[in-house]
Amino acid sequence: MTDDDIRRILTTTRTIALVGWSPKPERPSNGVARFLAGQGYRVIPVNPGQAGQQALGTTVRASLSEIDEQVDMVDIFRRSEEVLPVVQEALTLPGVKTIWMQLGVVNEEAAALARVKGLDVVMNRCPAIEIPRLGI
Repeated sequence: MTDDDIRRILTTTRTIALVGWSPKPERPSNGVARFLAGQGYRVIPVNPGQAGQQALGTTVRASLSEIDEQVDMVDIFRRSEEVLPVVQEALTLPGVKTIWMQLGVVNEEAAALARVKGLDVVMNRCPAIEIPRLGI
């Protein structure tokens, strides 16, 4: 994935489903979600333990399948071995364009599945690092 690819993804994405969001401010998923929302992205938190609560101006969803609007990117804060089912569920969403696996998250099987379906895949990177680095 080149810098131009990352730039294209981050400048065309509008809505991000953030899987593994935590309500705890000290958790990376919380900080990244707040950063992305502050950059103008619509962030939909996904966490079954927090479902129904309000965060980032929307309702926390238990799963991706509960989202009833266009999602451009699925940003995954889960252990690498837990990514495949998330990607399989993401592929049922209409219009999803990108699977983004956070720092330390790599799952080649899930990435290959998403690529076969025509999605962009970013692994082991964080949009909250890439946006300032690329000057987006």
